[in-house]
Amino acid sequence: MAVTKQLPRAQWKEYFDNFTKAFLEDLNPEDAVVEIVDPKLGDQFESDYARVIGVTYDPKDNVFEVALEGVDHLIYHPKEIWVVEEDNGFVSTIEVVREDGTKEIIRLQSVGLQRAQQ
Repeated sequence: MAVTKQLPRAQWKEYFDNFTKAFLEDLNPEDAVVEIVDPKLGDQFESDYARVIGVTYDPKDNVFEVALEGVDHLIYHPKEIWVVEEDNGFVSTIEVVREDGTKEIIRLQSVGLQRAQQ
């Protein structure tokens, strides 16, 4: 059963680096849909099923990055990060809350959920 949890800021970098290594660097392509939920502007889709290269957080610049094929999606100064983690550790949804309350929801979809060789 999938679990929704808020990640402590101190774990963001390590958590997403480990996720990228375990699930995104294998031979199974993962796609992402990036949705922005803005209290003033409503829902907007920024990307629709783009190939995911990696997910990371840079604590020095305080930026969360989703590297997609052909474009990087950057979220500056995230306030909170929530994930939906499947039983095998695959993250199917990432919700990033910005300081102004805007939420960016990244939905990940995998073809075959196998871990990369360690």
